Amino acid sequence: MAMKFLQLLFLFSFHLRLSFSGQTIMMESVPDLQSSMYMTLDGYPCVQLLNLSGVIGCSNPGRVKVVAPIIRLNNATELSQLSAVLLSVDELQSFLTRILNDSAFAKNVAGVLVESSSGFQTKLKGFSPAQKFPQSEFAPYQSINYEWNPIGSGIMWNPYNFPVFLLSQSSTLTLQEAAIKNEKNIKSYTADVAEFDLVMQTMKAGTHDSESCLKENTCLPLGGYSVWSSLPPINFSSSEQSKPIILAVASMDSASFFRDKGPGADSPISGLISLLAAVDALSHVDGLDDFNKQLVFIVFTGEAWGYLGSRRFLLELDLQSDAVSGLNYSMIEKVVEIGSVGKGLNQGVKNFFVHTTGVSSATNETLDALKRAQDSIKSESFTISSANASNPGIPPSSLMTFLRKNSLTSGVVLEDFDTVFTNKFYNSHLDDISNVNSSAIVEAASLVARTLYILASGDKNLSSSAITSINVNVSLVEELMGCLLDCEPGLSCELVKSYISPANPCPSHYVGVILGEPSSPPYLGYVDDISRFVWNFLADRTSAPRKNRSSVCSQSQDCSNEGEVCIRAETEGKGVCVVSTTRYVPAYSTRLKYESGTWNVLPPNNSDPMGLVDPVWTESNWDTIGLRVYTVQNASFDRFVLLGSILITVLSCFAIVITKAFVIKAQKRD
Repeated sequence: MAMKFLQLLFLFSFHLRLSFSGQTIMMESVPDLQSSMYMTLDGYPCVQLLNLSGVIGCSNPGRVKVVAPIIRLNNATELSQLSAVLLSVDELQSFLTRILNDSAFAKNVAGVLVESSSGFQTKLKGFSPAQKFPQSEFAPYQSINYEWNPIGSGIMWNPYNFPVFLLSQSSTLTLQEAAIKNEKNIKSYTADVAEFDLVMQTMKAGTHDSESCLKENTCLPLGGYSVWSSLPPINFSSSEQSKPIILAVASMDSASFFRDKGPGADSPISGLISLLAAVDALSHVDGLDDFNKQLVFIVFTGEAWGYLGSRRFLLELDLQSDAVSGLNYSMIEKVVEIGSVGKGLNQGVKNFFVHTTGVSSATNETLDALKRAQDSIKSESFTISSANASNPGIPPSSLMTFLRKNSLTSGVVLEDFDTVFTNKFYNSHLDDISNVNSSAIVEAASLVARTLYILASGDKNLSSSAITSINVNVSLVEELMGCLLDCEPGLSCELVKSYISPANPCPSHYVGVILGEPSSPPYLGYVDDISRFVWNFLADRTSAPRKNRSSVCSQSQDCSNEGEVCIRAETEGKGVCVVSTTRYVPAYSTRLKYESGTWNVLPPNNSDPMGLVDPVWTESNWDTIGLRVYTVQNASFDRFVLLGSILITVLSCFAIVITKAFVIKAQKRD
């Protein structure tokens, strides 16, 4: 009887034909009616993040959806009712600042909708929601009031008790029309509204800092997986003493006010692309086995959130974990970091600046190598200079982590700026592919490749012909820019798809959260697209020639020979074993420990100076379906909206009556 009852309910449907403004709409179910009444909009949310002292970011104020009429900011110096405020990017900073200082105004803000438009960067003097000295608490010097990012507003570091969405261009047009119509129909009984569903679990549970939310499992730690690789591969069976290491560094993560819209084109992805192109160029050079130094490349993630990648890497070195097998901290002789290099173009001349850790013989050797590399390029449109001596020290960079561990570390950071950032859109959604120049990235990659070659050789009499034989593939740089900095083609590009099966075609450079227990090698389902691509690319480019490359694999455990890893394992049946020393390294706070399925915050340790100021960032759990914005379709449907609400209520009641009738009838038969 129960089965028959279910069948009757599933077969029950209704047919409704409505005609408005000459349009006939056929309705067969309540969802049909709802889908005609509501429009789902594309957007990127600001989400809630937590640290040991509180929260930043955005969330619905309670446990339910928020609904409010849409108004345009320039028509609302004051808000008379709860409103969804539509504004442009250049209005966002002053608007959020007013909210923090005007509680009467703030109480009527239901949510904020930020417009998008193409080419908006040219109309702005700049927009950076980051601090004026990003992550100054980690600086290895005292001048933390210095302004590396003078345009920075710091608005992304405040808590907002309402949702904020960056709209897509199509959604922007839709809501602009809605706001205009609401203004015209101000005396009407109907209005176009936005419905926000951005409920954070930390708000539900009342856990308002990272330690409490980790205990209650309402959040997860920020983190991911960094990647390192050596060229040539390290010979673990050799009895020879390890060579001194030249460590080349770049970062793959960025931050933004809007979680999944942080392209980080100049800062830091231009440096990542330069490093990958330099590795490719060096992979074609013969004789690296005979060099006096070992080249090691590392791409960190989590650097935008407390230097998670570099700090964890150094801790793993101290622990001599499997993730860094083959490396020894004491053997790191020099660090060469490639920072923001995509804007190194001024009136046709490419300008780069070298920021150093101090004066030492090792640092002077690096500077000499850079000078020789520059001379070998022989271009009048290319200059490299030492950063201004009046700077307080190196700019925000992974090298800071190395200096905090050992102040005598020899290192340099290559940047496209001297005393202040040239990137006017640092840590914002506007730092996209239009904000960088491919020729500047190519020149930086050439400079890095030749500098590393000179340093690794240890030969002061290296022939100029050997140096000039190292050339960067310009097409590769342009392809990498399209893959990593845009959605077209994005991670659907042939280069990326030849290595991995991306989960999303649009590249995201947000660090994300650590899922499950951190490990090396990790479960690849917990590793993001960018890290998996970088791992495969580096493993391929740094691999040693192999007599038999026909060995097919689906994971590295399938490779039987020592030192082999499986690349292209995600492609259909095309995985191949290669000899390469390429590893994943977990990247998460050194103040965290995973035990028995739970994250615990460790007490401060004086031996970890950066850990003492570590905020321990986490992200609140939230449901994917919660990141939606709706607007009631009001244009020519005013009466339809009202009628639709009545119909849904009537049909719901009708369904209940029918259900009760079936139940009563079933009981009588029983």
